[in-house]
Amino acid sequence: MKKFLVLYKAPSSSFQQMMSATPEQQKAGMDAWMAWGAKAAGSIVDMGAPLGKSLRVTATGSSASSNDLGGYSVLQAESKEALAATLQGHPHFMTPEGFIDVVEIMPIPGM
Repeated sequence: MKKFLVLYKAPSSSFQQMMSATPEQQKAGMDAWMAWGAKAAGSIVDMGAPLGKSLRVTATGSSASSNDLGGYSVLQAESKEALAATLQGHPHFMTPEGFIDVVEIMPIPGM
């Protein structure tokens, strides 16, 4: 099986909107994530976590930066296409304008 970095993305305004959700809405969202996790348990390597603000580090220093990342998971599947089928109905799609990027984690040559 191949491993994939799964990146949960949306405009920052969508994440700000989610942060103002009521406790009941937050619970419903977490319940949906847990239900999806139970259904996809065979594909989950690392359920992941939400992500905070970015810091860009260069050879000359660092500065705040922005991104559209809300969280990540590490999942496994035979192919990106098979993983796309697993991700159908994922609760991240409840996020306004939310989308998911899937990136294969390549083996390090010679290791």
